[in-house]
Amino acid sequence: MVAGFIVLRLRSVLGRRTGHEPPRESGAKAPLSQESDNVIPLPGSPGARDRTNVLLDIESIYQGTPHEAGLVQVKMADPSFEAAGFLAGAATAFEMIVAAYAKHDLDALKPLLSADVYSQFAATIQDRESRSETMETELVTTRAPKLESIEMQDSRAVVGVRFQSEQVNVIKDQSGIVIEGDDDHVESVTDIWTFARDTSSSDPNWQLVATRSID
Repeated sequence: MVAGFIVLRLRSVLGRRTGHEPPRESGAKAPLSQESDNVIPLPGSPGARDRTNVLLDIESIYQGTPHEAGLVQVKMADPSFEAAGFLAGAATAFEMIVAAYAKHDLDALKPLLSADVYSQFAATIQDRESRSETMETELVTTRAPKLESIEMQDSRAVVGVRFQSEQVNVIKDQSGIVIEGDDDHVESVTDIWTFARDTSSSDPNWQLVATRSID
């Protein structure tokens, strides 16, 4: 999964600048192996064995937590999924995304984001460029990301990640004068980024589908 993020060369924008939420699909169904809680696999049936094996394979820190059910769903759809590896890739992606957004790297953004998120990021960048403004971002410190949410929406795995960081963000005009932010002010930022992947596809890469800020 780390490789999936690095291959993507993920580059995007700080979550706190969009506030975009992913639309939830109405009438979303659980994977076929978990169609309904009312369906109880008989002992020894393939469904029972699969679910038991998956439960045993869930990382111990998530067993018995609210994330366990979502992890079971995702791992039944994609047995290669590992939360630790995914979060390591997300941490790398976060740093690359923040840097690329400041550089106005639209070419890197387009294949990495959902259409809605890309259009919002592109509009912000183009608006800044029309005023000949530049952005500078420095990640002073970044804490290890945490799993915020995880679920299946039909065949799509949707994972929310919490990022906490200390940042310096400034916007300058064409003369290099700071017009927003402060070079000497370190800001504490908490972002929730949501990534998604179609598990029925052979493409192993994830897209950033939503961002929001925790004030």
